[in-house]
Amino acid sequence: MIHTLFHTLCNIAFLRFIWWILLGVLLMGFAVTDGFDFGVAALLPFVAHSEIERRTILNTIGPFWEGNQVWIILGAGTILAAWPLVYATAFSCFYWLIFMLLLTMGISRPVSFKYRSKLPNLFWRRFWDHVIFLGGVIPGLLFGILIGNVLCGIPFYLDPSLRVFYTGNVGDFFHPFALFCGLTSLSMLTMHGSLYLMMKTEGAIYQRSLTASRWMSIVFMLCFVLTCLWAAYALSGYQIIGFMDPKGVSNPLHKHVMVQIGAWRHHNVLFPANWLAPLITCVGAMSVCFLSYLKQNRLAFLCSGLAIMSTIASVGLNMFPFILPSSTHPASSLLVWDASSSTGTLLLMLIVAVFFLPIILLYTSWVYYVLRGKVTGETIAQNKQAY
Repeated sequence: MIHTLFHTLCNIAFLRFIWWILLGVLLMGFAVTDGFDFGVAALLPFVAHSEIERRTILNTIGPFWEGNQVWIILGAGTILAAWPLVYATAFSCFYWLIFMLLLTMGISRPVSFKYRSKLPNLFWRRFWDHVIFLGGVIPGLLFGILIGNVLCGIPFYLDPSLRVFYTGNVGDFFHPFALFCGLTSLSMLTMHGSLYLMMKTEGAIYQRSLTASRWMSIVFMLCFVLTCLWAAYALSGYQIIGFMDPKGVSNPLHKHVMVQIGAWRHHNVLFPANWLAPLITCVGAMSVCFLSYLKQNRLAFLCSGLAIMSTIASVGLNMFPFILPSSTHPASSLLVWDASSSTGTLLLMLIVAVFFLPIILLYTSWVYYVLRGKVTGETIAQNKQAY
């Protein structure tokens, strides 16, 4: 039995598939945890009408936002180690989008949290409030734009020595489908953030967040359905021609890829179970709207998290085994099966993940447990050290 287990773990196809799943799990963890941070920041000007309300809202996410960003670091590290060619291609082709993410999510957003309350000056605090707002809206849009571009394909090609050459420009990223994916992403995270505020606040903030959750759940569901229909019936998708060996060498140039409208839908025809993911997303969004009327805040938040995870699963399952399709040279597209690291690297990473991922989950859960409960204006008014 041990020999069979060891043989399975040393199977390159198994390791590639497992790390594709783990990458999805890490992205889901980031979207569910840091997602409500972005949603709360995007809602700040709309649900807070006074200084004490703004401070209350900021203190609902103050203890968590830094820890939540661990997931995106783990995700980027996973791509670097498991699919180095994907990492090199994505971070080169998406350079300006990632740069904008770093400016908002990684630089201005942390600074705004720390600097906002350093001075009592009204102009000072309103300036940083606007920075916090942009730090929620811009990343929320950019994540969707990134996904939209991946679904459409990125204009790049690989030469015989596997060097990456990008053939597009910055304006190519902002085409209608990508922008609509950005709107879908922003509405999803805003829905999630409003439900988080419902769990953590009371009074006027709670009521405004309740209204926002109902509207955002409807907007998200409509945007998601339209995005799915657009991708299935009007977007050029990618499909492998012939047999692709999951145990083959990591050389993306050893395959043929066909591009045609409806190819992503063809993946669901081959694997009908894939339809479950978008169905769960729609059910989750509808449940949010229904449960918010019943004021079942925690259950609504769980349904929102489920909708987010199934949205990410929908993209991954529809594209599998593609990770980064190439729109200009489809044969250069990067797959789960032909762009990975070696067996030894993937196995070593898996051993490390088995030990450390549960630890991360445990301490994250402990932090949320210790800091459970609502944040009230009275508590904030008495605590001058709070945000």
